[in-house]
Amino acid sequence: MSGMGLPEFLTAEESAKVDAALLSSPEKFLTRLTLSSFKLLTFIAESEGVAIADLTQEQIIAWFERDAKTKREQGVDAAVLKW
Repeated sequence: MSGMGLPEFLTAEESAKVDAALLSSPEKFLTRLTLSSFKLLTFIAESEGVAIADLTQEQIIAWFERDAKTKREQGVDAAVLKW
């Protein structure tokens, strides 16, 4: 994830590493969720111009609101989150 390009939240290589880990299925799910959440928070921090440690709940919520608004107004392809 470099610059402000759209992030890839979990690469195939990262997913394969999680699969190879000696973890239960729920632990693998939580690991994937944690890795992708970290990348999303890093992306949000970059877009807000702050260090990830300085992100506030308000900034995170506002970012999600802006991304959802973009999706509603411009379509899913214009948003960061593609769900």
